[in-house]
Amino acid sequence: MRTVIIGGVAGGMSAATRLRRLDEQMEIVILEKGPYVSFANCGLPYYVSGEISQREDLLVQTPEKLKARFNLDVRPYSEATEIDGKEKTVTVQDANGVYELSYDKLILSPGAKPFIPPFEGIDEAKNVFTLRNVPDVDKIMTSLEKDKPKKAVVIGAGFIGLEMAENLAKVGIEVTIIEMAPHVLPTVDYEMAAFITNELQANGLKVLTGKSVVAFKEEGKKLVLDSGEEIETDLVILSVGVRPENELAQTAGVELGMRGGILVDDSYETSVKDIYAVGDAIIVTNQITKEDTMIALASPANRQGRQVADVIAGMKRVNKGSIGTAIVRVFNQSIASTGLTERQLNQLGYDFHVIHVDGKNHAGYYPGASTIFLKLLFNPKTGEIYGAQGVGPDGVDKRIDILATAIKGNLTVEDLPELELTYAPPFGSAKDVVNMAGYTALNIMENVAENIQLHELEKAQEQGAYLVDVRTKDEFSRGSIPGFINLPLNELRSRMSELPKDKEIILSCHSGQRSYIAQRMLLQHGFKVKNLDGSYLLYQAVNG
Repeated sequence: MRTVIIGGVAGGMSAATRLRRLDEQMEIVILEKGPYVSFANCGLPYYVSGEISQREDLLVQTPEKLKARFNLDVRPYSEATEIDGKEKTVTVQDANGVYELSYDKLILSPGAKPFIPPFEGIDEAKNVFTLRNVPDVDKIMTSLEKDKPKKAVVIGAGFIGLEMAENLAKVGIEVTIIEMAPHVLPTVDYEMAAFITNELQANGLKVLTGKSVVAFKEEGKKLVLDSGEEIETDLVILSVGVRPENELAQTAGVELGMRGGILVDDSYETSVKDIYAVGDAIIVTNQITKEDTMIALASPANRQGRQVADVIAGMKRVNKGSIGTAIVRVFNQSIASTGLTERQLNQLGYDFHVIHVDGKNHAGYYPGASTIFLKLLFNPKTGEIYGAQGVGPDGVDKRIDILATAIKGNLTVEDLPELELTYAPPFGSAKDVVNMAGYTALNIMENVAENIQLHELEKAQEQGAYLVDVRTKDEFSRGSIPGFINLPLNELRSRMSELPKDKEIILSCHSGQRSYIAQRMLLQHGFKVKNLDGSYLLYQAVNG
């Protein structure tokens, strides 16, 4: 039996090596149109700055090593140009010409290609690069060494765009980021992305959001924005998204779905019998909404490759879907997310509630503690966790991984306080920020507390709400939200008579913890009170 795999890297190579472990006799052929069948594409931006110093470290496996260890027939520089699903053949173009390769099972792992908008003048530009593979990074490195650019523009502020912006800045290049969306990292919510915008600006990068490039001039040396502004640059990194590599699937008559993604069933089989597909090119089920989506991430691709190998080997495996867990580091901050965002939940019309909490990455009294700011989105009636986002210098990955596991395991916010997480001063806190998120969400669900979001504050002010900041006088003097008066928490019991009972009172502190204590106190004395979620910490991030 022969299985042909078109495309390597995460999905294809996971499928190939798993198949070999399950079946020693199967003939396994991997066709890769480029020179490298197994490389660390997620590490490419870090090679630009030298953080990954050796190019060889990007090359995970070679055809020779794969042949020796797994007896795989790896064929680089071999482009599959056509598939005949009826005759079960693949037409292959290599250095020696064109030949046909028959298969019993075929796995498509073509990945995705960078989307290149039809900008005016882009065809004449000589300094524009994308980044998806090793040859791409080689071209960028050649430009850095030969042309010695002083200014760079990164178009698109997603994960790859921000990683490239950081690493270009680290080699001394003046970097401008241009993002069409209202904020960087459109896959997270605006107030969480604000922490990353601040970090970029603190490190000297210029961030332009809500703006688009419309034209290239002077062979790419000048960019024209939709605002009419012109920006001079020596180097352009284009990172505005990807599209599935679906041309080959179309030649086989494979059915496509949203955005041209390859449709597969829960065993990864396409509409053409014995043709399977995995990775960035396929449509998956969002495990929360049960709707079709596309998630171009390495972890799901690796899992899909292993599972499709199991299916071909005769084992029962079901594609349960994905929730899109991801993380990126930007200088000294990391931001991670899992599940649905507030924007997505609003678009879907879900009933949901939002909380923001902060905590330390480890015990506050142990040296080096830093703040993790966490956002949790959940159903206020059932406690179902819809999504989470976290930002901070350290420990964000651990907390979002926990919450991603909770979503996958169908835990609710009621389960979060019950999670027994490792604790010792260098590693965590006795009440981890994930536990605290659970407690805070339960308070909302059980009507122990009621909060208000920062974006709702202006309307509350217009309706006559009375605004009270319960931080200390020194804290308040160093900065406050306009419209708030200062009444320190420790003076609150003795000064309650200063507060109106005929108005809604909105409380704030640094992060919402002390104002929650004040809220509980005032509620039991007959006041109408809401707590400003995220309080001054969030306001400061959003407003710079």
